[in-house]
Amino acid sequence: MSPYYHTFALFILLLSLPSFPARILQQNDPLTELTADIQNNTWHAFVKFLDAGKGTQVTGMSELKKYFQRFGYLSIPDQNFTDFFDQDLESAVLSYQKNLGLTVTGKLDDETMNEIMLPRCGMSDAAHDHTHSSSLLHTTKNYAYFYGRPRWTKSSPMMLTYSFSPNSMIDYIDASEIRSVFKRSFSRWSSAIPVNFTEADNYSTADIKIGFYNGDHGDGEPFDGVLGVLAHAFSPENGRFHLDAAETWAVDFDDQRSRVAVDLESVATHEIGHVLGLAHSKVKDAVMYPSLSPRTKKRDLKLDDVEGVQALYGSNPNFKYTSSLEHDMSSSKRRTSSLKWTPFFGMVALVFSLCL
Repeated sequence: MSPYYHTFALFILLLSLPSFPARILQQNDPLTELTADIQNNTWHAFVKFLDAGKGTQVTGMSELKKYFQRFGYLSIPDQNFTDFFDQDLESAVLSYQKNLGLTVTGKLDDETMNEIMLPRCGMSDAAHDHTHSSSLLHTTKNYAYFYGRPRWTKSSPMMLTYSFSPNSMIDYIDASEIRSVFKRSFSRWSSAIPVNFTEADNYSTADIKIGFYNGDHGDGEPFDGVLGVLAHAFSPENGRFHLDAAETWAVDFDDQRSRVAVDLESVATHEIGHVLGLAHSKVKDAVMYPSLSPRTKKRDLKLDDVEGVQALYGSNPNFKYTSSLEHDMSSSKRRTSSLKWTPFFGMVALVFSLCL
């Protein structure tokens, strides 16, 4: 048999295999930056678990298990947590990696630890089939919904009111700037769906109630300090929207120079997605991805965000795809096309190998 057949078959086989981009930790990598200023990072101690896998034992690993329990990956009671990397923890790591679009290894590799140590939303990532009675979320494509797909059910045209707590705000950002941030954030979502938002004076009767709180603030979801859980918002039609007052919130990074500053508008846009009924997405660029690095902006809705919220509420009649969304659509089509061709190339390679 000609050696060219061997070469061609190998080439086709390689084309059929999935590829993953190499990831190199650089000086400005979030893992490096967060551990450089550990007194400001809620989950800084987790760095010692880097490269741990099933069968290892490291002091304090029970705290990591509490992290996975908090975000929906472990269901066993925390009084049973040990410092041993057991089967339950490996399953949690595998689910975490798969759910957040990471390389699935089952180990606490640098990519996984980088994600774990990032500040993030406090809502659970737990996503199961909606027919599972104990599940919280219902997944479809890359976006996800809360269990039962709750949504606001007011009459059309739908108008939701929001208001700010008169007693639970931050004082180092002018109130008018905060109002402008939230007005822009609500507008992003209303541009995609037939839902309008307006600020109300009466906090007690508003549909959406916004406030900044420290620690345990009475909703069963206590905040944990700087660069841990940034905020949380509850599913429809609850309307509670809470931000951690311990964070250094920023409207403009040129004005706020802190290394641990968090972009208020990015977090506001994300949490409004929860208020509307969206859960976390596995698309890293999506607004509804759970984590956000300090001094990073993620304000514009991606295709996954738009498709998810429009599946709940329909499309705004005046909605237009931006150039960024059109780029997302084009990239999505290319990936779909590539996946369709992968089995074909694999079959061709198999046929050639059998002929040799």
